[in-house]
Amino acid sequence: MIIPVLLFALGLVLLIKGGDWFVDGATGIAKRSKLPDIVVGATVVSIGTTLPEVMVSTTGAVQGLSSMAYGNAIGSIICNTALIAAISIAFNPGPVNTKSMRMPVIFFFSSAAVYCIAAYLLGKFPRIIGIIMLAICLVYLFLTVHQGMKNPDSVEVEEEEETKEHPLWLELIMLVGGAALIAVGAKLLVDNGTLIAQALKVPETVIALTFVALGTSLPELVTTITSLRKGHAQLGIGNVIGANVFNLVLVSGVSVTIAPFAVPEGKLLFGQNASLVLDIPLMLCVMLLMCVPALVKKKLSRWQGIILLAIYVAFVTFQFFV
Repeated sequence: MIIPVLLFALGLVLLIKGGDWFVDGATGIAKRSKLPDIVVGATVVSIGTTLPEVMVSTTGAVQGLSSMAYGNAIGSIICNTALIAAISIAFNPGPVNTKSMRMPVIFFFSSAAVYCIAAYLLGKFPRIIGIIMLAICLVYLFLTVHQGMKNPDSVEVEEEEETKEHPLWLELIMLVGGAALIAVGAKLLVDNGTLIAQALKVPETVIALTFVALGTSLPELVTTITSLRKGHAQLGIGNVIGANVFNLVLVSGVSVTIAPFAVPEGKLLFGQNASLVLDIPLMLCVMLLMCVPALVKKKLSRWQGIILLAIYVAFVTFQFFV
């Protein structure tokens, strides 16, 4: 048991470091082409921080572990909202830029509707669903870049630390090396997450919804904590919502397009598949709880953060002890 746990932890480290290298290398190369920062942030950085989830879900789907592909996307959204964003809201509530928030929220729930049609009506995720998701992703990227070029202040993107320029050869090494580390880390995470699930006698979906989801969401957690420390809490919220959109349209889109799968059977709740009774509804509920009051009142309140954190604790407790 100790070896799978160590390899699982190593996989997390490789994912995090690989993501850092990939984003740094890709950002440096993109800036050499004189692209505006808003375009680099909304595309290269946003996609780069979602690569761990993409690789883990795709690796799981290709290996026939649909529970990993399925659980990681849903779990990451729940983790991003009810843990990562909740921390920011609880510690630093305040006004939000509803104009920048509106578009990603619309895209999230539109994508979630497609996801629910596949899960509840079809009972599976055929390739056409993955293609639709990827098409939505392209439209979202186009509109985000267009909005950013038109009004740079209306789009929140990940804040970058001041860093010195690297030579082109080093940026290329970071880009390729980062992608390689992400690929290796994803395989270690999926393989050993499966072994850990078997050893603990819990469904693989539980590991994907909790440990794997938290591990692949660490870039968003780091961004949120950094934004809090610098007094830009709302920047972290904007990035969390954007990451949630990519978790649906990019993470699920890529994995389903490459290797379609059926809705996995995991834990049962009231005699029904828990993912359909609890996981997907909870994913939607935490996003509604965070976004609707913010859009209506144009501010985030501390009570939202506290309730979201309580929901996350209850969710994790249920996965392991119920």
